[in-house]
Amino acid sequence: MKKSGAGLSRRAFLGAGAVLGASALLAPTRTGQARVPAPFAPTRTVALKAGEAELKLLGPDRPATRILAYDGEPFRTLRLPRGTRLQATFLNGMHEGSTLHFHGIRMPNEYDGVPTLTQPLVQPGGSFVHLLPLDDPGTFFFHPHCDETGQAGRGLVGVLIVEDPRDPAFDAEHVLTLKDWRLADDGGFLELSEPNGASRVGTFGATRTVNGAVSLNLTAPAGGDVRLRILNVDSTRIMDIGVEGGEAWLIAVDGHALRPVRLDDLPDGVWRMGPAQRIDVHLRMPRDGSPVQVGDYRAADIYHFATIAAEGKVARPRKGPLALPKPELPRPDMKKAERFSFTLQQATDAAVKDIALPPDDPLAKALLDSLCVGSTTYWGIDSESWPTGSRRNVPPPLARMTTGRSYAVEIKNETRFPHPVHLHGHAFEVLSSSLDRLPRHFADTVLVQPGEAVTVAFVAAPGDWVFHCHILEHMETGMMGWFRIV
Repeated sequence: MKKSGAGLSRRAFLGAGAVLGASALLAPTRTGQARVPAPFAPTRTVALKAGEAELKLLGPDRPATRILAYDGEPFRTLRLPRGTRLQATFLNGMHEGSTLHFHGIRMPNEYDGVPTLTQPLVQPGGSFVHLLPLDDPGTFFFHPHCDETGQAGRGLVGVLIVEDPRDPAFDAEHVLTLKDWRLADDGGFLELSEPNGASRVGTFGATRTVNGAVSLNLTAPAGGDVRLRILNVDSTRIMDIGVEGGEAWLIAVDGHALRPVRLDDLPDGVWRMGPAQRIDVHLRMPRDGSPVQVGDYRAADIYHFATIAAEGKVARPRKGPLALPKPELPRPDMKKAERFSFTLQQATDAAVKDIALPPDDPLAKALLDSLCVGSTTYWGIDSESWPTGSRRNVPPPLARMTTGRSYAVEIKNETRFPHPVHLHGHAFEVLSSSLDRLPRHFADTVLVQPGEAVTVAFVAAPGDWVFHCHILEHMETGMMGWFRIV
């Protein structure tokens, strides 16, 4: 496997060498506050095994690529009803350590899948059991949280759809999972990270796919209503999602409903989404049976990744958008919210502050596994960078917060490149953008443009939660920190 500047250690952090049994529940090594309310009675049990699979990414007559996948299925998809109590056992069938992170899910902190902060690294042949209350409907995904450029870059990503019986009835639904691949002519992987990319906008793949194919030909009835669940699971690429030939509305961001917004009424008629972001789009097919194209319009060479052709027709086409039920999320009290501001910056190893946790902190002597540490520092948050190179001590938190209190966080981008910023364990409300380009909505990841300041707000949930850029190379080369909420 090509590495992204990470080491090759197979050691678990803190010397944890015991392999977990498939049914074992492991408590976190820290003294976090979050716990699953007892009793937690699973209503659905799944096992997700990470390992190799083959996929012909270069075409049917070209060599196959050995990718990574869950259960041997590219973009393994789980569909579960809202309210499910999910017991998900991660099985590590790879030759290096890993973890499983359910992106965008509000959960007890010890099941968040972040090595050292919430659990040990899962060694080859080991397992870890996650207990997850799926109370928020929407489009989510799951992936590793160690050597992400290497593991997610080779395809280790799955889709989680939490269905809501209250949703309006659509005539068709399509899930579109977008990812680039860095491939050589023989189907093998090129270096997944290069210094010139990691220190700038990121290292791009040249082979673009949707659901593992170059493009998709889909169908829906003429005049019908289609729900498109679009996921950007790429390591690097920012995309401008647009629709040609049909009427379309943005109805959810990162799984959470918002008041429908016509795509044509957004800046440039597109929704700009970075890695880890998802949108749900309501598309109304033309009554005359003409096809609709869905694409990424960010580059001059437009990537049309899906064409939807008419098949049959609906008896009575509807008018206006189909809105999803309002999200049932904790709403921050802005009159009482405490305010923080964090600046995204470029940094170097020499500029990194040598600061440590207090000696009585449970994580003061914890060492990040070397597999999960990048080689070089290029990025930071407020002049602090996540450890890289030989530095492996857990840094102090960027902020200390109190459970149940409301917080407003300003994210300022002082770099020349955009950054999709993700906060674990929370759905925050995007309140404002200094560029005045974003509607008010809930999300778990927000794209912050160069020179832009975006303010988000949330009600704090207990635990140690990471806060990072989701361009994976940026995260692994310093642009990550964490909040301690007690």
